[in-house]
Amino acid sequence: MTNDGVLLAGVVRDHAVMLGGEWQEHYAAATMRVGPGEAERSRDQCLRFVHALAEALQFAELDNVDGRAWDDVKRELDAICSFRASDGSTSVATATFIFSLKQPLFALLRRYCAGDALALARVSWTVSMLVDQLGLYTLDVFQKSRDQIVVRQHRELLELSTPVIDLWDGIIALPLIGTLDSMRAQVVMESLLDKIVSSGAHTAIIDITGVPTVDTLVAQHLLKTIAAARLMGSDCIVSGIRPQIAQTIVHLGIELDTVLTKATLADALALAIGRGHPRSA
Repeated sequence: MTNDGVLLAGVVRDHAVMLGGEWQEHYAAATMRVGPGEAERSRDQCLRFVHALAEALQFAELDNVDGRAWDDVKRELDAICSFRASDGSTSVATATFIFSLKQPLFALLRRYCAGDALALARVSWTVSMLVDQLGLYTLDVFQKSRDQIVVRQHRELLELSTPVIDLWDGIIALPLIGTLDSMRAQVVMESLLDKIVSSGAHTAIIDITGVPTVDTLVAQHLLKTIAAARLMGSDCIVSGIRPQIAQTIVHLGIELDTVLTKATLADALALAIGRGHPRSA
């Protein structure tokens, strides 16, 4: 470890609590919108990060945060980014939170390096570069956290938009609304199969009244879902085929000969009730 590393490790370790508190106060003053709850959370995050930083400074290379000695610091940053991303914060606000450590740390170093302007300049530059690297790491992690949240929320919305409901004893329905793309088709299939397993349904009605158009891709997704349901022991009836959709299916040459179809959900339910358990007939 360099002399600068020894100095920084000692300063941060000996004044960790004070530094964490000043850091949180400086951040709160800079943002001008930190409420009591957020202030407490920020203070806790600051203290945990400062303690991890003090440990890392004892062994880590100061010009490169990729070493294993920085793992605990990065874990704290990962936790900060994950929490702030889920809490609705922005990448700029999160990076500002990390960068705002500079001012209280510089103030602390000025007291330690009083009378040695050269040492102060050298150590301050080292600290600035170090915090900048950690800030850039934070931006990258925050963006990944946000992307994961967006993907998860999108999937949750897809699941909410494809509810599988019980219509009758042994009969379930899957009303589809909107475009059926590849990702949504996968969610549709999973939701339907899970419901077949949990309910023991012998018939599943897939209602496409709310699907604006049926092209070759949509038809393929439907056929795959029907085939998967059959493998699980459940027959499928497709309802909601409007005249325009029927013409499109014929025009595209899509083969639905093996699929039971009805114009309305009511007709499909009546057929399913009348058939009872199709496979026992």
